[in-house]
This record gives sequence, C-alpha cells and structure tokens, in this order.
Amino acid sequence: MARTVIKIDEELCNGCGECISPCVEGALALVDGKAKVISAELCDGAGVCIGACPVGALSLQRRSDAVEIPEDIGRDPAGQELLRCHLCRHSEAEHYLLQVRKNGESHWVCTRCLPGLIHG
Repeated sequence: MARTVIKIDEELCNGCGECISPCVEGALALVDGKAKVISAELCDGAGVCIGACPVGALSLQRRSDAVEIPEDIGRDPAGQELLRCHLCRHSEAEHYLLQVRKNGESHWVCTRCLPGLIHG
C-alpha cells in the first residue's frame, strides 16, 4: 500500500528550518544545515510543512517503500485497500488513523482508540 510522505529537494533547501515546527509528528529535522525527513513512519503526508517553506523545497510524494502493517490492511466492498485500526478494526473511511509504535512494533490506531492507549 503506497503512502504520501514529504519529499525535500536538497538543492532548493536553504536550511532555514521554517518547516520543522509545523511538523507536529516530528518527522522533520535539520541535519547538517538542511531539512531532512528523519522518519517516513511518522510523516502523515498532510503537508502542513509545505506552506512554511519559503523556497518551495518541499513537496508530496507517493511512496510504496514506507512501513506497511499487513494485518492492519483490509478491503472495502469495491476491493480498494483500506487501513484498519489495530484495536477496533474500524477503517480509515470511518475514523482518522494514526501510526503508533510501541516496543519496536508499528500499528495503525483510530482516534477513538488512541486516548485509551495514552491514558490506559
């Protein structure tokens, strides 16, 4: 299953860091004076950081090499792939899903189940 993630054109990036704080997922960082995607797993592909870049170095890219979680992938009635919450099995068509990691394992969790993970 392909995902959309941020792509940074290193030739255009001037290292200003304006894109870092809008990335609430923590997928971006300044490394050696340039913005870098330090975790494609954390990137939600929303593109909030794109508008913050004054030189247009950021864009969205469809990638199939991002981490996949096969047990969290299902199909809708039309046969299209859908991500499903690891806990309640609701699909991305029903609730927003976020990728979470714990003890080295990645899973997709919906926004209804996430508070239970956070607060126990």
